[in-house]
Amino acid sequence: MQRRMNPREAKRMMQRMGMNMDSVENVEQVIIKTPTKDIVIEQPEVAILQVQGQRIYQVAGGNVTERSPERASPTFKVSEEDAQLVANQTGKSIAEAKQALEECEGDLAKAILLLQ
Repeated sequence: MQRRMNPREAKRMMQRMGMNMDSVENVEQVIIKTPTKDIVIEQPEVAILQVQGQRIYQVAGGNVTERSPERASPTFKVSEEDAQLVANQTGKSIAEAKQALEECEGDLAKAILLLQ
């Protein structure tokens, strides 16, 4: 029969092997973001394990939910001067120039190339 190891003995043995483990207190939420979804873990237990100079985060327990990612839409304003410049260079309308600038996130050269 195998005897149970108390936490102190386990910690000493881990330190002899070059491992160090600490817990993170009062964690409310862990969010794992992927391009297609966000995984939200409420009230988890988080431990940091340091092995050979690398940190490993261990997340256990908690309520797990998945949601679609909340990505901020670009909110930048295209100036009239930029739109006029692109329209003059390409021979397109100002509306088309504004749309191209929005698609290229304000990059004038990309917008001109896109419209040509």
